[in-house]
Amino acid sequence: MPAIKTTVATALRRPPARVACLAAASAAVAVSLTLPAHAADHGSEATASTQQVSQQVNETQTTATKSDTPSADSGSKPVDDPGRGAQFDNDGRLIPIAREDQPKAKPASDDQIDEWINDALQVMNENDIPGTYDGIYKNLMRESSGDPYTINMWDTNAQENIPSKGLLQVIDPTFDQYHVNGTKDDVYDPVANIVAACNYAADRYGSMDNVNHAY
Repeated sequence: MPAIKTTVATALRRPPARVACLAAASAAVAVSLTLPAHAADHGSEATASTQQVSQQVNETQTTATKSDTPSADSGSKPVDDPGRGAQFDNDGRLIPIAREDQPKAKPASDDQIDEWINDALQVMNENDIPGTYDGIYKNLMRESSGDPYTINMWDTNAQENIPSKGLLQVIDPTFDQYHVNGTKDDVYDPVANIVAACNYAADRYGSMDNVNHAY
């Protein structure tokens, strides 16, 4: 993953050529359709009922696909993306802004950050992902000031509609590749963001502890 020359940390900005996911989960919609025993006696009614159920299933599958499967090409999280201050055009693309217009971070409390890091460390330990509290904390504070809804809306990735998001500033494609089962499929979720970022850092740098600068 090539580094981007910006003043904001960029190591999590582009997915590497070699994918090294520990676990990648894909959403699936499993539906079982069973007509009642007396359906055969109600020909047209049973058929109409079956068609209605099938239509509902198709709509459910479409909704699941839109919400659970982000696109690596467009970084297509929904238009209601909770990134702080983010705005999107009618096509769902991020509207970049000037760096000086970037909203100020709203850090979480020390207790919240402490809880998120410790929860992430537990998941990391269960999945053999290296990293320490101090290594995570220093990078987290540099990247987002402890604001889980930070989104970079001005750098190269923002221009390409794959903005860096969350506590450790991860773009959607990288989050998707390094997401770890047992955490939420949400780049803004603090624990999921930390674990995916540390999983990536382990692959690229050996550990998040080895990252001491914009990366």
